[in-house]
Amino acid sequence: MLDAARKAGADTADAVAVAGQSVSIDVRGGKLEQAERAEGVDIGLRVLIGRRQACVSASDISEAVIAGLAERAVAMAREAPEDPTAGLADPDQLARGWDLAALEMLDPAPEPTAAALQDDALRAEAAALSQTGISQVDSASASYSRRAFHMAASNGFSGGYGRTGRAISCVAITGKGGAMERDYAGESRAWAADLPTPESVGLLAARRTLDRAGARKPPTGSYSVLFDERIASSLIGHLLNAINGTAIARGASFLRDAMGQPVLPDGIDLIEDPHRPRVAGSRPFDGEGLATMRRALVQGGILQSWVLDLATARKLGLHSTASAARGTGGPPAPSPGNVALTQGQASRDDLIRDMGRGLLVTSMIGATINPNTGDYSRGATGFWVENGQIAYAVNECTIAGNLREMLRRIIPANDARPHLSTVVPSLLVEGMTLAGA
Repeated sequence: MLDAARKAGADTADAVAVAGQSVSIDVRGGKLEQAERAEGVDIGLRVLIGRRQACVSASDISEAVIAGLAERAVAMAREAPEDPTAGLADPDQLARGWDLAALEMLDPAPEPTAAALQDDALRAEAAALSQTGISQVDSASASYSRRAFHMAASNGFSGGYGRTGRAISCVAITGKGGAMERDYAGESRAWAADLPTPESVGLLAARRTLDRAGARKPPTGSYSVLFDERIASSLIGHLLNAINGTAIARGASFLRDAMGQPVLPDGIDLIEDPHRPRVAGSRPFDGEGLATMRRALVQGGILQSWVLDLATARKLGLHSTASAARGTGGPPAPSPGNVALTQGQASRDDLIRDMGRGLLVTSMIGATINPNTGDYSRGATGFWVENGQIAYAVNECTIAGNLREMLRRIIPANDARPHLSTVVPSLLVEGMTLAGA
């Protein structure tokens, strides 16, 4: 692709190739419901003529297609408006060496057979159905994926890596008609050897579902809200979106003026570490060939850094934080890798006891988020807490607040799961508005 781009008249270019294969098995009622297998190679090419750029992609890697792809990209770039921030990394910015073996992203175990995946799904389903009160299992699934990525650029960079994934999930149902409730459990790992048993996934889905029986609306008012570990990462996701270089460069962020200011409680850090072994968000270099590194996004509650690629860094007069993500269909864009929030000393049960009266949220539906002001409103389900104990399951309510204020008041538990790319414990936020009955 780079050769074709040069021949077509590009000044500079970068190219990516992604080869992937995946298998997914779904079962229901003890029988195979759906089996899917996908294999293919996708390619993407970005060409630059001066500060004009264009991106094209294809899934055919024949010589003729690549030549035509490059010609179309160059023709598009010639018509594109100039972008003073577009451009490849300088050679002295590029990563020069990395240790893929240390990241352990590629499981050496052989690809599981479709029969083995089906057996995993059936075992998860059977475990859920073994629990009294579970009326049916909506779905039980097992999957495997393997992906190879390589990027090369006319500035001399060339590098790639592989990644694998195994997953099991189960959705269970209790009750009938209007009293029907459901919940789920799912586990995924880079290495099959780290994956919990299918039975544990099915049993957890059943337990969560049975706990939801008899759900009703909570009272309306101002209460403490405890975001369960399953969904607490969404709050940190809003923070990450607000410090993304794209939002900052556009001025469309409730944290646009917050650099060097408190955005989390005192003593709380948010650390990005793209080099954690066997974790989905790990990567030795970013989507522009810059070396990734461990760094503090927030330290002691104080915002330390934006999340920047080369283009957004140039717009802001800063340096890239090696946070570029790159697909085949467009130019690089800033995106964080693995992040971890400082955990607290208390367990989730401790926080439930201490909150006294309020809502434990285990899932959320829809969202109305104002990125400029941080105003926040989401549908929620979970459990009502009375006198420091779970009293009953809750559905059909709305929680609201302001993210700038909410993030400053979070009280973290100690229950984060370390294998996740985003390691965030349950988070208690006091004084939120709850609309229920």
